[in-house]
Amino acid sequence: MHDDQITNRSGNRPFEDILRASMSRRNVLKRGAGLSVAGFFGTLAGKNLLAKVATAATEGTSTLLAQATPTANLLNFTAVKIADSVTDPKVPSISPEYQYEVLIPWGTPIQPGGPEYKGEPSKRPTAAQQAKQVGIGHDGMWFFPKGETSNTEGMLCVNHEFGRNSHLLGKDAPESAEDVRLSQHAHGLSVIAIKNVGDKWKPVASKNSRRIHVNTPVTHSGPVAGTEFLKNSANNEVKGTVNNCANGYTPWGTYLTCEENFNGYFGDSTYDADTETGTWEPNDRQERYGFSSTGFGYGWEKYDPRFDLSNPAYVNEQNRFGWIVEVDPMDGSQKPVKRTALGRVKHEGIAVTVGRGGRAVGYMGDDQRFDYCYKFVSKANWRSMRARGLSPLDQGKLYVAKFNENGTGEWLEITIKNPKIAAEFKTQAEVLTYTRVAADLLGATPMDRPEWTTVAPNGNIFWAMTNNSRREETGPGSPLAPNPDGHILEMFDTNNHTGTTFTWSIPYIAQETHAAGDETTYSDPDGLWADPDGRLFIQTDGGQKKDLNNQMLVADTNTGEIRRIFSGVASDEITGVAITPDRKTMFINTQHPGNGDPEKTNFPAPTDGVTIPRDCTIVITRKDGGIIGS
Repeated sequence: MHDDQITNRSGNRPFEDILRASMSRRNVLKRGAGLSVAGFFGTLAGKNLLAKVATAATEGTSTLLAQATPTANLLNFTAVKIADSVTDPKVPSISPEYQYEVLIPWGTPIQPGGPEYKGEPSKRPTAAQQAKQVGIGHDGMWFFPKGETSNTEGMLCVNHEFGRNSHLLGKDAPESAEDVRLSQHAHGLSVIAIKNVGDKWKPVASKNSRRIHVNTPVTHSGPVAGTEFLKNSANNEVKGTVNNCANGYTPWGTYLTCEENFNGYFGDSTYDADTETGTWEPNDRQERYGFSSTGFGYGWEKYDPRFDLSNPAYVNEQNRFGWIVEVDPMDGSQKPVKRTALGRVKHEGIAVTVGRGGRAVGYMGDDQRFDYCYKFVSKANWRSMRARGLSPLDQGKLYVAKFNENGTGEWLEITIKNPKIAAEFKTQAEVLTYTRVAADLLGATPMDRPEWTTVAPNGNIFWAMTNNSRREETGPGSPLAPNPDGHILEMFDTNNHTGTTFTWSIPYIAQETHAAGDETTYSDPDGLWADPDGRLFIQTDGGQKKDLNNQMLVADTNTGEIRRIFSGVASDEITGVAITPDRKTMFINTQHPGNGDPEKTNFPAPTDGVTIPRDCTIVITRKDGGIIGS
């Protein structure tokens, strides 16, 4: 569930304004009927190849040079036509060279033999049952193979971003504490053992399979842990993770789940809708994070004091959310850990790579209109830190991006040592708790809802800018005003991800695909994954043109060609990407199919007009056993 509000009142120069000046000065993006989308992509690909070769020469490596050479056509499958995907919007459509199966829909037992919910319209799970079942709102995920190399068995971590009351509870608002617990237990994430048995994937028993939800004990680490910003006079245990959107994974084999629109679950229990009054009044920092008296309408504050903004005993409960949470998929005895050095924003996801000196580097988007792009660089080599019992995600530097008109940019360190920040904050813990406010002070560039990030093997970083219909001027990184369909930004970071400068370009503008043919049209890019061969998988979340459902496309970043490989069902979102080591099996998700309305779809159940549709994972393979996307 997206927060449509704008909370950034900093007045910082927006990306679209920078881009407009850049286009005017350099004429980088020439718009005209004679310029094809593929030609535009190819032009930018050539520019980026020069940068890759130059970097490879500087670093004395041969890998980048090899990857800088365009390969043969990477897209050897038949695109899903619009006509194929709109004939029956109640079921998905897939390229004829591919096939799919359904895995772990909402209500699947975490352990085989446990309680199950199959979408019966006359009932819902109990809160206790839901705590033992796969949640709702499938989103970001990753597959951790058994023995690190298995293509047929492992642990699948799946985020559960949100479930509307009408879908999850069968009513518009909770009527009891039991209703709230059910809702809370459907959020969070599932860690579930899966195995390919007889050419079909299914959950299997494992001591490490578990649900992590809003009432699961968790802990904080890093600069904010143990500080006043996380303490309540109620002295309640730190519990839970919520609105788990996109994700990341680390070189040391752990899963990172990201808390996005956490503000929407808080509200004022004293608020009277008729008089529009209550006892809670937001301060400037709470407004910057979008807190309001009614939140997103979940109603948790009425039955759970943790989420009641008007309850002084839980004044800092809100600060316990908005972090990136690390989970060990192979050890169910470990508490999830919220890594506070990564900052507190509406985290859409994190793409982790290894930079110069073996440092762990994470690229993160803050998904709200006019918010920012961030980067974290660990203090030292990640292997060395772990050998000393230190987490690479607890010590390091956090940066926010500032884009320039000439296609360059700067990473501005978010630190109490900066006089601009020191004038407003007292400690680094306070800075990280209110990261958005600190980034405002530094003059970061407001963007068009930065969502997923992915780092290609050649080192380039792709950012999904989903949309911004409220943008009034163009600028650096924001090519259109308004920008209702979104775009994808490409970044090349200096010093092998550890520098403080970068270059940028915009190779993918969704609006330009609508006239390019049925195979390419898309809007609202969201999920991204770059494979080792130069393919970019693009998933969508929003209003597609030409009556299309949300979809997954594959782009050849060498040629710019795009083909649709999968189309979902009515009113869903296509999201989440995970892959087996051999890249012959891909897992994606359909989220909120039909928005929970059985008249729109009953997927994954057969169409009957009655069964409640359920979020689920889709397992995709090529019929000839080839690489996914080829």
